[in-house]
Amino acid sequence: MATTTLPTGPIEPTEPAPSGTPAPGGTRFGGLRRITTAVREARGVPRFMLWSGGIISALFVITAVFAPLIAPYNFDTYRDGGKNFPKQGAPDGDHWFGTTVQNLDVLSRTVYGARTALEVMVLAVVFSLVIGVVLGLLSGYFGGWLDRILVLVMDALFAFPYLLLAIVASFVFSGISGGAIVTAALSITVVYIPQYYRVVRASALSAREATFVEAARAMGAKPSVVIRKYLFGNVIQSVPVITTMNAADGIGTLAGLGFLGLGIQPTDAAEWGYDLERAIDDVNAGMWWTCLYPGLAMVVAILGFTLLGEGLNDVLNPTMRRRRIRKVLLPAHTRRRTVTAPELPDASEGEAVK
Repeated sequence: MATTTLPTGPIEPTEPAPSGTPAPGGTRFGGLRRITTAVREARGVPRFMLWSGGIISALFVITAVFAPLIAPYNFDTYRDGGKNFPKQGAPDGDHWFGTTVQNLDVLSRTVYGARTALEVMVLAVVFSLVIGVVLGLLSGYFGGWLDRILVLVMDALFAFPYLLLAIVASFVFSGISGGAIVTAALSITVVYIPQYYRVVRASALSAREATFVEAARAMGAKPSVVIRKYLFGNVIQSVPVITTMNAADGIGTLAGLGFLGLGIQPTDAAEWGYDLERAIDDVNAGMWWTCLYPGLAMVVAILGFTLLGEGLNDVLNPTMRRRRIRKVLLPAHTRRRTVTAPELPDASEGEAVK
């Protein structure tokens, strides 16, 4: 007897997915799904850096957004109730972080300095991201004389020390309308455009030779369609890591400009670099509070974005990422029914019948 084992449960037919619905594992949100999966599977030191940097960065952003609610006074307030604040007063119950030589509250200046740093950082990153990615895509896809000119310009900018280039750019953009925040953001933007350009151009050069890009061109797709639908999604994956690292570096660059007196003026907004420059004489006189808190806030903010960027790099970089090894579970034993089929006659018996 020949036996065949069949499942006992009924077999339900599968319904076809409606038109327009992406199939499971489709490519519509493939990049986002890969990022979230890699972050969820992070373990060890990369996980610690990622989450600790994310928490510190989130606290920095919350402090900057809700600065008017957190700070006891405005950044340029020097008197309250018809009475001036004490000059270079030590920390006490009225002024937790003390006061400066200009009768300003250090706590309020520190909190509003976070808002200034966030505004400049966001504008600089957005400007450099848009310009650098667009130029990198065009240069990598089209090549030719456009690529040679852009590479020459970007290499010339990249050869300058970043702080010196920011100083030169601050003089160039000093007359542009928009306020001190926009001027400082544009000065830092010039520093970061070559970084985005080089990374995106290198990715576009390799992606434009892929089979799916060649197939799209063979089907008559326009260059704008190829760049938007096929190249952009493949070259943008390494940009989040650069963005977080540039955010940390942008805070330090803004502080450097303010320390040199080329950044935001004290009447326009609170800025940590300017406060540190004004606190040099106070430190020599033994008044440590005017420089401790702005400097500590700047260090913590830079540390948060640096840890976030390094964690993202370790998690998203396929050469450094370590996947979690999961235990394989075998399916549970299920009850089966046995169907007995009649045996076929032997060849000798069949010949006897004939």
